[in-house]
Amino acid sequence: MDSQNTLPLKKLLVAEDNESNFLLLMTILKKDYQIIHAVDGLETIQKYREYSPDAILMDIKMPNMNGLEATREIRKLNTCIPIIVVSAFAFDGDKQEARQAGCTDYLVKPIDSRLLKETLKKYLP
Repeated sequence: MDSQNTLPLKKLLVAEDNESNFLLLMTILKKDYQIIHAVDGLETIQKYREYSPDAILMDIKMPNMNGLEATREIRKLNTCIPIIVVSAFAFDGDKQEARQAGCTDYLVKPIDSRLLKETLKKYLP
């Protein structure tokens, strides 16, 4: 028996307001992670508190509170959780702003499924 198959799946909070983007991420990751979905920054903070995920995939542009504001709030509660931006904003300034907010890594949409899985494995071995 493979002991990896008996371990509980790591919890991944996906903060994404676009349904088709979320469904793509869900399709790529559902076999390897327990997925928790939030559609805006405020819900991301609430679900972070409720579920204590192992990592967060964070869109930047979301309603009510953007991903960078949500990251700053979560960093007040947990300085170690991996927060990986998944965004269409690809400029160096956007990446720098995300790092300053406390994001751990930055992936650009459209998402490369192999790179996404490798990035998550780097932070959730």
